[in-house]
Amino acid sequence: MAPAITLAAEAPKLSAANTGFMLICSALVMLMTPGLAFFYGGMVRVKSTLNMLMMSFISLGIVTILWVLYGFSMAFGTDSGSLIGWNSDWVGLGNIGLTELWPGYTIPVFVFLVFQLMFAIITPALISGALADRVKFSAWALFIALWATVVYFPVAHWVWGAGGWAFELGVIDFAGGTAVHINAGAAALGVILVIGKRVGFKKDPMRPHSLPLVMLGAGLLWFGWFGFNAGSWLGNDDGVGALMFVNTQVATAAAMLAWLIYEKIRHGAFTTLGAASGAVAGLVAITPAGGAVTPMGAIAVGAIAGVLCAMAVGLKYKFGYDDSLDVVGVHLVGGVLGSLLIGLFASGKGQSTVEGLFYGGGLTQFWKQCAGVFAVLAYSLIVSAILAFILDKTMGMRVPEDDEVAGIDQAEHAETAYDFSGAGGGAAKTAVAPVAAAASKKVDA
Repeated sequence: MAPAITLAAEAPKLSAANTGFMLICSALVMLMTPGLAFFYGGMVRVKSTLNMLMMSFISLGIVTILWVLYGFSMAFGTDSGSLIGWNSDWVGLGNIGLTELWPGYTIPVFVFLVFQLMFAIITPALISGALADRVKFSAWALFIALWATVVYFPVAHWVWGAGGWAFELGVIDFAGGTAVHINAGAAALGVILVIGKRVGFKKDPMRPHSLPLVMLGAGLLWFGWFGFNAGSWLGNDDGVGALMFVNTQVATAAAMLAWLIYEKIRHGAFTTLGAASGAVAGLVAITPAGGAVTPMGAIAVGAIAGVLCAMAVGLKYKFGYDDSLDVVGVHLVGGVLGSLLIGLFASGKGQSTVEGLFYGGGLTQFWKQCAGVFAVLAYSLIVSAILAFILDKTMGMRVPEDDEVAGIDQAEHAETAYDFSGAGGGAAKTAVAPVAAAASKKVDA
């Protein structure tokens, strides 16, 4: 009998379909940062609108350049000590072939790196919502550069880079529960503990100036999040990305409804701000878990996040930290919940065979999730607080109190979001005058 012939596994080939799919997903994730800008911009007062928009938009510029220079290499290069990566060939992105494939996948390296770039951009932008109304724009821009370098790039390597300690441990983070949301939420808490509260915190109402803008931003985030989540499987060949797409929709819907029900019971009304915030809470929570749970599990994840995040946003008044736009309550709490609930609801029928407690897998995965969650939380909180402290003591993080009260838009950007100077004048006055004169003559007669 002739010996069996063992054939080497066929090497992956570039897939035009997956490449196109991932480029579309990358564009969707890019759209999330302007969407976030509108979401946050509508939640602040009129006098801070432009500054809030710019705090997100500037991340598109700063992080993009850093990613090209060294960020991609630090996050996804050859592992060193399970803590950081490096690949000198990727510095400046000048030595990457056009059809060079990302190892183990059918998409080019360029496609993978631009998809991951969009994650790197939005993560520091998420932090900005906690700092509304009071931070110097120049200090914020420098903070983004420093934070991306010493926090985001290393944490992305831990979670997603080959050899990263969390990756090797088996921590599940499909699309960014730890690397994006816990990372940003913990950073926000670290910075606000250093820079302090807004003038008038707990005294002035500080209501959102434009709820339509908030809803527009939430809608753009929801739309872009399909690329954020489904694209994180880096292809569309085995149905896992489709599962993640479905779970993203399902969990977001459940969280929005749960938030609104809690709000009605607790405060007596269904608010548009609650609907938008609940949707974002669901998006955050399903981000790490959506590839591991069933659609019924996604309903559970979303509903739990909707209620607990709604409860968490009020903690700032109890504990006295001024998280302006609830980054801690939504992104930190939602990210922690979504990541830990994997240990309970993982079905073993999605991205891997890992099963959670409710599917007979015990608590093994839950403890792994705890390790990833609390390591990222502690690292980001501490390092972010240190960065904010250094910047505050050197160049100053906060605008002067008079500028904060008068309006940070005019002080930092020499602009205002809305121009009311022409209201009631011009053609309107000219048209009304003859009518008023005619009416006066009739009265006199």
